[in-house]
Amino acid sequence: MISKNKGDGNPVKKTTMVMNKSFGQHILRNPQILKNMIEKAALRSTDVILEIGPGTGNLTQLLLEGGKKVIAIEVDPRMVAELNKRFHSEISSKKLEIIFGDFMVQDLPFFDMCVSNVPYQISSPLTFKLLSHRPLFRCAVIMFQKEFALRLVAKPGSDLYCRLSVNVQLLARVDHLMKVSKNNFKPPPKVESSIVRIEPKNPPPDINYVEWDGLLRICFIKKNKTLGSIFKTKSVLKMLLNNYEAYQNMNKDGGIKEENTFGTAFLSTNNAMVDEEIGGSKILDEEEKMEEEGDSKMKTFKEKIVNVLKEGGYLEKRGVKMDLDDFLKLLYLFNKHDIHFR
Repeated sequence: MISKNKGDGNPVKKTTMVMNKSFGQHILRNPQILKNMIEKAALRSTDVILEIGPGTGNLTQLLLEGGKKVIAIEVDPRMVAELNKRFHSEISSKKLEIIFGDFMVQDLPFFDMCVSNVPYQISSPLTFKLLSHRPLFRCAVIMFQKEFALRLVAKPGSDLYCRLSVNVQLLARVDHLMKVSKNNFKPPPKVESSIVRIEPKNPPPDINYVEWDGLLRICFIKKNKTLGSIFKTKSVLKMLLNNYEAYQNMNKDGGIKEENTFGTAFLSTNNAMVDEEIGGSKILDEEEKMEEEGDSKMKTFKEKIVNVLKEGGYLEKRGVKMDLDDFLKLLYLFNKHDIHFR
């Protein structure tokens, strides 16, 4: 087993292996950053630790020293072979378990902590898969692309505040721990990195996640526009009217059977949750307004929507400046008037 470079306590093992860009592989070569991640994680000797994308095992080595067991999920067979060779005794003693496969399609076992330098291209779905895991883990210390990390911690009114920010902050406390220069990696990525700490809220909020995410999708279509403007557009009104009529019909037929699973609401979003905030949504590109002369049913429903927004004082509010309580209150008001989101 190769543990550390003798004489300097350096946990980083040099490798001549060519990194696979399709897997987002960049080996962190600065041992101090690895040690900082371990320190920020505050590992306990009883912890079962999940590591996503362990690569050649530099972080894995430190995790093994700090916890009871490490479960490492790796998609690259070359890296799995390297880990098997490097940590033969830990695998034999069951202190290290290696799962060969794609993290996004794996059924996750129990774990207390997640400490990882993850592939940046799956940052959004990876985050929500972790937050949907039950039982809840204690916390995660993860290295992400810097811009993604800053979106996770963004506050209302900031340029980076978006639907991703609200959804993650609904479910967890997120803290930005440190920035990491791309020069600390081999090969250097094109972007800067950051380390964040994610602590799930326990118990999780008792709301319908499908409806919650449906509301946010609308509010952040054009996050700098007023809600009064967004909710008056024909495309949004038509969608909400269809939902309204469907719920009315289901009530007549004996009640609504609504799935309220976290995964249904969030895991299907993938990285579109970030992309829509950068490029905007095509839904409102034409800013199509309701015509004065049109279907009377649609006009009546439009008035209903406007009255709900007026009741809560939301007509002139903008999604980019609303906090969690604002969105929770708005969802409550809409549901109170039988207006639902899917």
